[in-house]
Amino acid sequence: MKATSKANSNIALTKYWGKRDKKLMLPQNGSTSMTLSDLYTITTVEFDKKYDADSFVLDGETLEAGTKEYDKVKKHLDLIREKAGISENARVESKNNFPTAAGLASSASGFAALSVAAAKAAGLDLSPQELSILSRRGSGSATRSILGGFVEWTRGEKDDGSDSVAKQIALAKDWPEFRMITTIVSTAQKKVKSTAGMAKTIENCPYYKDWLATVNEDIENVKKGIKEKSFTLVGETAQYNCLKMHATMITTRPPMIYWMPATIAIMHAILAWKEEGLEAYFTMDAGPQVKVICLEKDVPELEKKLKEIEGVQKTVVCKPGDGAKIIEEHLF
Repeated sequence: MKATSKANSNIALTKYWGKRDKKLMLPQNGSTSMTLSDLYTITTVEFDKKYDADSFVLDGETLEAGTKEYDKVKKHLDLIREKAGISENARVESKNNFPTAAGLASSASGFAALSVAAAKAAGLDLSPQELSILSRRGSGSATRSILGGFVEWTRGEKDDGSDSVAKQIALAKDWPEFRMITTIVSTAQKKVKSTAGMAKTIENCPYYKDWLATVNEDIENVKKGIKEKSFTLVGETAQYNCLKMHATMITTRPPMIYWMPATIAIMHAILAWKEEGLEAYFTMDAGPQVKVICLEKDVPELEKKLKEIEGVQKTVVCKPGDGAKIIEEHLF
C-alpha cells in the first residue's frame, strides 16, 4: 500500500477565479492551461496499520497536526480512504522543485501528485477523469495537472460536480515549439492565498460580474488558437485575461495587489519588446511571478533580456509537459 507520483504544475492561459461550491471546489468559470515540463511535485504515500496517525512532510518540514495545511491533506486522504474502503493511517512525503505557495501553482501539482499516489496506494484504479475530479477536491487547479499538454477545465453544470473535469485540448507533442518562461522574483509565500482571495473578490468586487461575462469568449479563443497553432491569438488572449483577473483583485476591498516592482518591470518590458518586433506575452496567477509566453526560437534572447531586469532572481524555461503519473522511485 505504497506508491509515488510525479505531477507537473500548470499555468492557466485563461484563469479560474472564484468558486460556486467550496466543498466540491466547483468553479464560477472554466479555464484553460498549459502543463509545465520543468516545475513538478513528487509525492510518496503509504497506508499501513503501523502508523498511529497520519503524518505529512513537505519539502523536508513536518506539518503539525491541527494546522490548516495538515487538515487539508488529511481531509483529502479521508476522501480516498472512504472511496477505497480502508482505514489505515498514512505517511506522506512530498517535495517541490520550485518555491511553494509563491504564485507558481504548487497546490496544482501537489494535490494532483497526492491524488494519484494515494489512490494507487489505496488500491484504487481510477481513470484520468476520475483522478481529475478527485484532485479538484484538494485544489481547483490540480484538476488540470492530471493531464499533459494543453488542458481545459470545464465549469460544469451538475450540482455533484461530475461534469467539472479536465479535458484535453492538445497533447504536448502537438505544439512542441510553445514555451513558457517562468520568472522568479520572490520565493516568499504570498500573504493572501488564492482561496481567500477568490472569496473576497466575489464578495465585494464591483467588476466581478464583468469578469464572468467575458471569460467564456477568452476560453474559446485560446482553444481555437491552440488547435490552429495561432501563437498571437493565444498570447494576446492569455495576457488580456490575466489583466482582467488582476483588475478584479485590485478593485476588491481591501485590495489584493500581488505585484512587486520586478513584476511591473517585466510587464513593461514585454510590451516594449513586442513593439520592437520580439513577440512575447505575459501572464500571472495570484502571485508576483510573471510567466512569459513565447516560441522556442525567441527563448535565448528573451532569457538574456529578462535576466538583466532588476529583481529577477531566476528563470525556468518550460515546454508543454506530461500529465501526472506513477513513478518507481519512492521518497522513503
